[in-house]
Amino acid sequence: MASSGISGIGEPGEYPFTRGVYADMYRGRPWTMRQYAGFGTAEETNARFRYLLEQGQTGLSVAFDLPTQMGYDSDGPMAAGEVGRVGVAIASLDDMRRLFDGIRLDAVSTSMTINSTAAILLALYVAVGDEQGIPRAKLSGTVQNDVLKEYVARGTYVYPVEQSLRLVADIIAFCSCEIPKWNPISISGYHMREAGSTAPQEVGFTLANGLEYVERALRAGLEIEAFAPRLSFFFAAHNDLLEEVAKFRAARRLWARLLRERYGASDASCRLRFHTQTGGSTLTAQQPLNNVARVTVQALAAVLGGTQSLHTNGYDEALTLPSEAAAKLALRTQQILAGESGLTQAVDPLGGSYYVEALTDEMERRAREYVEEIDRRGGAARAIEFMQAEIESAAYRFQLEVESRERTVVGVNTQVEAEGAPRIDRPDYSALERGQVERLAAFRGRREGVSARAALDRVRGAARGSENLVPPMIEAVKAGATLGEISDGLRAEWGTLDG
Repeated sequence: MASSGISGIGEPGEYPFTRGVYADMYRGRPWTMRQYAGFGTAEETNARFRYLLEQGQTGLSVAFDLPTQMGYDSDGPMAAGEVGRVGVAIASLDDMRRLFDGIRLDAVSTSMTINSTAAILLALYVAVGDEQGIPRAKLSGTVQNDVLKEYVARGTYVYPVEQSLRLVADIIAFCSCEIPKWNPISISGYHMREAGSTAPQEVGFTLANGLEYVERALRAGLEIEAFAPRLSFFFAAHNDLLEEVAKFRAARRLWARLLRERYGASDASCRLRFHTQTGGSTLTAQQPLNNVARVTVQALAAVLGGTQSLHTNGYDEALTLPSEAAAKLALRTQQILAGESGLTQAVDPLGGSYYVEALTDEMERRAREYVEEIDRRGGAARAIEFMQAEIESAAYRFQLEVESRERTVVGVNTQVEAEGAPRIDRPDYSALERGQVERLAAFRGRREGVSARAALDRVRGAARGSENLVPPMIEAVKAGATLGEISDGLRAEWGTLDG
């Protein structure tokens, strides 16, 4: 399809990328279909990965349980009752090996949703790649590594803010040198939107956090062109179709302009690439099959907005971890959009629409106002409480609108029907936890304790100084140190945010 030639909005693949980051977008190849999965044990998650790959998924995305996210081993007292409940339990190199058993890491792109312990999970992944004999330059994927949004909206932070930001910068620097195809951070608006932010807040707060990370990487001695092209973003897709399309277009344009204005960045560094997940908070436990329609609308918004990869939620996720049937249907939704809708034949199909362009301009204006307000407060690391308060107010307003029926939620405040409780099959989490604890004890029994302790001491020494922490962490996990042991070492050196 020929270029539209519409004046004033630019062309796809050209700065400021309003119409897409690539000239041909999905005419070249479809977005990556990256379904998020994490189930109790490494074996169960590995089975789901294999199933999704067999069904045509083109990238892996790992959900970790809360102990893993918070830096606790599965057998620690803080992990009791939480092992494997909201994702996969990964405490050791043995766990990571089993997670990717039979999957060549140079044949997949892997996204890991992990923040405070991102450096340790990256170390474990690199160690498995080394064992598979894969050159690090061939590893591709993303580690979320966005700790600021944890303080703002989600809560799985561990260390004080400054030490956490040091870890973020260390990962960016390590990946720039050692894993050039890896995205060292996925700057996330998704969780702020899940917490109740508006669309302009999602864009403004996300980009403000992104600017903070850029500043930290520059302070660490990196050149902007050495890392900015590998920065990635993560947004939610909600139900207001055209507002969401405008949000994605505005985010691309505003990020490009901010990096050009502030750092004189090249086109490659100004290009905002992003992953999208359909809105978990929009799913309803009432009439759950209605969620199929919601997810389809949201996926359509992401594609029309130019996403680079997409996760579509299962219709039953307001009730339980997604069933195999729901996960398959979610993936098939993407495949139908890619293969049957005709969307891949056009680049920015809504570009030039008066309404969409006006919404895009308004979204950019409002998001920039938030960025500038955060600047006035000293940057994102000093504006955490401001962002929290703005999101809390927006969430409260939204709930009032639902309860007053000013905002329609089908099956919740309109078209309500009496229905029986759905049947939900839940795993035996107690047995799962016992098995994981036994495997971890066996792993510790096999390792060389002296080597592991020495490697842990080197991590603690690096934490006291200024050297990059990722290489000693890789050495430590190869020596048999566990995620919890490494995290405890950092807690001993740095303390925690709560003291």
